[in-house]
Amino acid sequence: MHNVEEKPAHGVETAEASSGSVPVSRASWLRFVVPSVADLVFVLLLLALTLGALAKSLLGDAGIGWHIRTGELIRTTHAVPRVDPFSSIMQGKPWFAWEWLYDWVVGVLHAWAGLNGVLLLTGVVIALTFALVFRRMLMRGAHLPVAIVILLVALSASTIHFLARPHVVSWLLTVIWFGVLERFEAEGNWRRLAWLPATMVAWVNLHGGFLVGFALLGVYFVGNGVSRWTARIPVERAAAGARARAIAITGIVCALVTLANPYGYQLHVHIYRYLTDRFLMDHIDEFLSPNFHGVPQRCFALLVLLTVVGTAGARKKFTLSQLLGVLFAIYTGMYASRNIPISSILLAMIVAPLLSVALREMAGSREVSDSLRRLLARFDLFSARMAALDAGMAGRAWPALAVIALAWACSHQGWIGSSRVIDARFDDKRFPVRAVDSLAGAYAGDSAARRLPARGVEEAVFCPDRWGGYLIYRLYPGQRVAVDDRHDLYGTEFLKRYLKIAHGEPGWRDALAETRAGWALVPAESVLAGLLASDAKWTVAYRDDVAVLFRRIG
Repeated sequence: MHNVEEKPAHGVETAEASSGSVPVSRASWLRFVVPSVADLVFVLLLLALTLGALAKSLLGDAGIGWHIRTGELIRTTHAVPRVDPFSSIMQGKPWFAWEWLYDWVVGVLHAWAGLNGVLLLTGVVIALTFALVFRRMLMRGAHLPVAIVILLVALSASTIHFLARPHVVSWLLTVIWFGVLERFEAEGNWRRLAWLPATMVAWVNLHGGFLVGFALLGVYFVGNGVSRWTARIPVERAAAGARARAIAITGIVCALVTLANPYGYQLHVHIYRYLTDRFLMDHIDEFLSPNFHGVPQRCFALLVLLTVVGTAGARKKFTLSQLLGVLFAIYTGMYASRNIPISSILLAMIVAPLLSVALREMAGSREVSDSLRRLLARFDLFSARMAALDAGMAGRAWPALAVIALAWACSHQGWIGSSRVIDARFDDKRFPVRAVDSLAGAYAGDSAARRLPARGVEEAVFCPDRWGGYLIYRLYPGQRVAVDDRHDLYGTEFLKRYLKIAHGEPGWRDALAETRAGWALVPAESVLAGLLASDAKWTVAYRDDVAVLFRRIG
């Protein structure tokens, strides 16, 4: 393989020199300017997430609003919240701000550059995640064209959760942990595992997805433990047993360091109760199994199909740990929609090398036709040449320059020269932007819009849980919401009453009265909007195509 990689590179350089178009010295200089494919993946994805079509989708979830305000509270009080400050219903009751470190970071970025800074952070994390995924595929022997195709499929599947939320950090840490465990299993160097407890300290304070890290440890522990008993060669049995022991010790250390959070072991109890609450798991959309009518879900199904083809077609045996990793990724992705991105990332890093192995074996197999064998051999040679050329590209500065340029734009309210390139904002067709402007007394729309009375504006607002974070972002601390999307805070019993209100079921009036909300902000075409419009105790204060704002009379 070394000779195959060297010859194409040499051949290209000789051809260029002999033609007189690109001298050898210039080609040597250009390699430090031209970025590799992985660097291009980072730059192009970052630009799409901050300047392009994907930028709008990152603020498609209002939950980032309460994350930002929590971060600002941490900055000003120098303490992690332990009771709820945002909800009129839950105010003063115990609350686990289990993503406090992420909240603090976005609070700092928001103070520096507003929503543009939050958008930039999310774009950098997602772009870095998939650039590392691409590198991992190449490092494990994937053909460059195969890696590009698999990356595009995994990217498309992951767009289902492309949101400015702390879960994107778990994507990045999952890639890092997978890479560490793969290299440890291949090399047996236990020092590599030292990175895992160090990153776990940050992970447990960034996002609840730190449980994925323990799932990966379990996968590799079981894989090596089984290999310890099934290996035929004594040396392999001893090596597998040593790896299993090292992984077990690492898991124990990681479990201990997860106690380094503001809530100690109580955080673990809270997460367990939340994830085992069947009512919540069955009624929160992102925890439901995927509906394969959507494009991201179909891309995930395609990735699963390619995984099956790759595992069946590759004659080279893959490790038991990789097989368990495939089963874990498929199961979790099928179980809940929110798991599709991490599942796609894991499958991509495993399936791309397997498919490449399958193609190489077909190129040397007598079971296929001569024409197909020649075609696959040419494809293999082409991939080797492209990989050699890509490995020679050393334009590593482009990702850093892209981040610096975007950071400079964010620090200038999104402007570069006379053009505003970044303008992060909540979509006024998805969120009640103008209605909240009116509620805040800042609405300056058409003359037909009603002005709100000065009295009573400070009363709590009832709204759909998916809008609660946006209202917290816009109105806190002057006004509180009756509900938002922190379902682990509100609990099952309250959310049952909330669903009764939202769906207009019998008893909705009494349930709404129990919230003691003075305002109700609901979608314009919702059942609740029609019910409130016909209720004598409520009057319309503002209406547009997105939302209707009602004020309680008396």
